Amino acid sequence: MAQLASSFQEYGAWRDSLAHGVTHLRGWLQDNELLDHDAARRLSLGLDRLAEDKLVIAFVAEFSRGKSELINAIFFADYGRRILPSSAGRTTMCPTELMYDESLPPCIRALPIETRARQGTMSDFKKAGAEWRVFPVDIDAPEGMLRAFKLVSDTVRVSVQEATLYGLYDPADPDQQTAVATDGTIEISRWRHAVINFPHPLLKRGLVILDTPGLNAIGAEPELTLSLVPSAHAVLFVLAADTGVTKSDLEVWRQVVHDTGAATNHIAVLNKIDGLWDGLKTAHEIDSEVERQVKLVGRTLELDTGRVFPVSAQKGLVAKVMQDERLLAASRLPKLESALVDLLVPAKQRIVGSQTLAVVERIGEEVRQALSARERGVIEQLYELRALQGKNQSSIERMSQRAGAESREFEANVRKLVATRVVLARLADQATAPLSHETLKATLEGTRERMRKVRLTPQFYSSFKGYFTELHDQLRDANTKLAEIEKMVIGVQQKFASELGWSLPPPMSFTLDKYRSDLEQVERAGRAHFGAFVVMTHDKWSLIERFFDTVAARTREIFAAAERDTEAWIRSLLPPIEAQVREQRAQLKKRAESVERIRTAQESLDVRIGELEAALEDAQGKLEALRALLARVRLIGAACPAAALPESLPETAAPVRRADQTEPAYLRVEI
Repeated sequence: MAQLASSFQEYGAWRDSLAHGVTHLRGWLQDNELLDHDAARRLSLGLDRLAEDKLVIAFVAEFSRGKSELINAIFFADYGRRILPSSAGRTTMCPTELMYDESLPPCIRALPIETRARQGTMSDFKKAGAEWRVFPVDIDAPEGMLRAFKLVSDTVRVSVQEATLYGLYDPADPDQQTAVATDGTIEISRWRHAVINFPHPLLKRGLVILDTPGLNAIGAEPELTLSLVPSAHAVLFVLAADTGVTKSDLEVWRQVVHDTGAATNHIAVLNKIDGLWDGLKTAHEIDSEVERQVKLVGRTLELDTGRVFPVSAQKGLVAKVMQDERLLAASRLPKLESALVDLLVPAKQRIVGSQTLAVVERIGEEVRQALSARERGVIEQLYELRALQGKNQSSIERMSQRAGAESREFEANVRKLVATRVVLARLADQATAPLSHETLKATLEGTRERMRKVRLTPQFYSSFKGYFTELHDQLRDANTKLAEIEKMVIGVQQKFASELGWSLPPPMSFTLDKYRSDLEQVERAGRAHFGAFVVMTHDKWSLIERFFDTVAARTREIFAAAERDTEAWIRSLLPPIEAQVREQRAQLKKRAESVERIRTAQESLDVRIGELEAALEDAQGKLEALRALLARVRLIGAACPAAALPESLPETAAPVRRADQTEPAYLRVEI
């Protein structure tokens, strides 16, 4: 695990360094009164995302493929023994998340299987802690940890009727009928979902391991295929080398992995290659047999063979515990760990870095524009006042009249900005209306009513398709309005640029394409749970409840995120213009006051010129400091090694103020 641990530690250090750089930038902006409310909110959101950042690896397989043993070998070998229970047969009976939350003690939280008989999704139950059973874990006692972790494999025998109610038994499936005992009971998992809070070094760094059960339990919890597995940054699909891709394996691949996420994060693990080791065969013959299996798996799964890794998890675990380098190399486990490093960390680092830098660069450009406007205003005043040295009173009067005319012209433009805000509010309502909770609720109610009225199977599936058609139309309508808003704001910026000489960065482009893609993904995954065969073999009312507990719940999450991000984008459009307005108004006010003081001889011209020269130096110093801060954050965000970064910030990053200054030189003027 050394390479994987080192990579995660470097990623965690990079993320912490990036958060520190953003925090320092925010503090400097606050100290120098350059941070408005909207920019502060955007920086806080970016820091929250960094703090909550997770790397999720999902392990998906049918039972008895050695999935839990593979997790032990990759992540827990340093404990010198198995941590997750691993034995012949089915050990993972419910979906299990291994993670670390420092606000909780080491424990296992388990959700009873009886909750499947009640309304509510896994997301709902995760938010409501009352339903969960909590079991402490003694991390100092490996035997105690192993006993505690065996909780996830606890089972209970229930009647066929109860298992059917939970969605864990299908009377039409002949394979499941063989599992019914003579007394009419069937063995099922005691738990619906388990979360293991464990202070492992990698879990502390934000790694989350999702261990899924076999197809029967996966099918009973559609939220796995609709949300948890697709959101994973890497999906390891575990097969057995002695059996290859079986029919049930292929079904899991198609329903859970292939159709529910981006193929770029999929890895197939051909486990138990030690079963092919044969003392009567040469090493070359064994390797050839393994390679044939790899090619067959790649062809069957339509996956590049470079993403198929033959390993022996059991031998790899033993080799790590016994420190047997020769056996470890034979297990081929290090090659899989290297692939995980190459797949997970760089891609995640690029995403997190680009998201954070996009926010920082935008805010930095807005502040730079405001400081540049301040610098220009001071330079203009200096030019005028220096030209007045030795001039008569009439020149000062003309200057006063000019300042008044510029102020009146400026206020006329400000009134146009107020009108723009009214138009933007109207367009914003039109853009967010298709995404709102009320609109989605009406769509859901209409779909529920249509589903209740159907009598024929094709009609139910037609209602399913119609639901997604309506949602796609709503996203398309909202996208059209967003494009209209962006066009309007660009027009306003161009008008201000031509009339006032401002230079404003165009608004950051924003579309709902990501949410349209997420919706398409849910639709694809939903077909597996509500296809023609499923509809024909299941009770209509139970299907309706399953639809609203899974598919509808996931679409609510997508639309809520789309509405939240749309509102955030719209709120970010006018603050850069308003910041320029405040800055220019302050400069105009200072110019008028300066002329008035000169005219009434309240202060000498030389003193005022000295103040302006100090103000110019202050503005230029802040511009230089801002450039230094942005350069440092940019350096970190571009994924440079943390060790290469300077320990402290440049001295220019400190607030630039005159020694005798007791209050800010520039006042923030609200519109």
